Amino acid sequence: MAERTREWTDQSVEEWIGNLLRVGVTLAASVVLLGASVYLIRHGRAAPQYHIFKGEPTDLRTVSGIVEDALAFRGRGLIQLGLLILIATPVARVAFSVVAFALEGDRLYVVITLIVFAVLMFSLVTGGRL
Repeated sequence: MAERTREWTDQSVEEWIGNLLRVGVTLAASVVLLGASVYLIRHGRAAPQYHIFKGEPTDLRTVSGIVEDALAFRGRGLIQLGLLILIATPVARVAFSVVAFALEGDRLYVVITLIVFAVLMFSLVTGGRL
């Protein structure tokens, strides 16, 4: 039996990237919708207190805190997790592009995409602060 090898063409890479973006955005929207539903079920009847400023809770300021809250099925944690998934989707796209270009043997695009990935990661880690 002849072994079939899959050729990485521009067309197949575009299809994979399109599916990756579609799944990422759909997953993010679903998690945010679930979180909003949980939040409204639990806190929908609470009267807003606009005269009191309450900042973001400390547990929602870190990725580990967000994941912990989401696993505890807290609405705000699920909403934040959905937003993190939405942010991670284009990052995953760039990371996938590096692998796809490497499999295609396109060194120039690998280098360019690695530079884009490095700039993206730097901005995410530092938050734009130097």
